[in-house]
Amino acid sequence: MEIKKGAWVQIHYIVLNPEERASHLPEDTKKVPFEVRIKGFLEDEEAEIGDIVTIKTPIGRIVKGKLEKVNPKYEHNFGEPIPELLKINKDDLLAGERNG
Repeated sequence: MEIKKGAWVQIHYIVLNPEERASHLPEDTKKVPFEVRIKGFLEDEEAEIGDIVTIKTPIGRIVKGKLEKVNPKYEHNFGEPIPELLKINKDDLLAGERNG
């Protein structure tokens, strides 16, 4: 699949290999590379998944990495609802303002 300049894409690159990571990190963290996935607009004239490409992020950063996805969606969220927090109501939250 040929991807054209200006397409919204996601790249991946490794910032630090395991041996380059700080020694004070937890053992399980030190064993894996520090990786980045970032979205932006393809700067290369054309590319395919797996190519090393350059992108421009929405704030104008120029970043190079391995092309992973075209038209990637934002997949982050705030996680599952926490039952204990759902029990707190508006009155409980405003009580501090009234008492403080």
